[in-house]
Amino acid sequence: MDLSTTLRERRLMAIVRGTHAEAALETIRVLAAEGIGLIEVSLTSEQALDVIARARDELGPDAALGAGTVVSAQDARRAHAAGAGFVVTPGFGDGVRQARDLGLPMIVGALTPTEVIAAQSAGADAVKLFPAAAMGGPEYLRALRAPFPDVPFVPVGGVDADSGRRYLEYGAPAVGVGSPLIGDAADGGDPGALRARIKAFLSATAQAPR
Repeated sequence: MDLSTTLRERRLMAIVRGTHAEAALETIRVLAAEGIGLIEVSLTSEQALDVIARARDELGPDAALGAGTVVSAQDARRAHAAGAGFVVTPGFGDGVRQARDLGLPMIVGALTPTEVIAAQSAGADAVKLFPAAAMGGPEYLRALRAPFPDVPFVPVGGVDADSGRRYLEYGAPAVGVGSPLIGDAADGGDPGALRARIKAFLSATAQAPR
């Protein structure tokens, strides 16, 4: 998949992390049905690899479905075998090297300028700015883009609908959103509430200029 293009087109990456495998799978179904076509399943989720494999079967080979919290080389290999089309890492490590060797597109975690350079040198398709809120949110992205104007940053961590719109306005091709969007849906919570949050996030991101 062309991850860079997908990020620019979709703009919103849902991060599913849950304690109930069936609920996580149902969450993915709802996200896809409601128009969120870029989904990351964290490997810290209950039966994450099985959830990825089943979601891949249901959504088809072209769905932008990836694995998150990829840390080790084994994580990358297992995610690839389960059908992940891309990987997301919290930082630089063996998972990045293995994903690169497997030809998997990567969103590599970084926070400081030094880490951004390392992620780019490793062949990252995009840089996961994480935890974005801890460093000042959208204003930190704005500052980082001065020395790195061509780096596609995907802010993750504490992204709500308002800050998500501002990140996009400041040049991020997409934002990654976990609990502010998913809530308790992947733990067995109300899918109706999830649908309402999806609409709010899609509305907010649509307001940001491309």
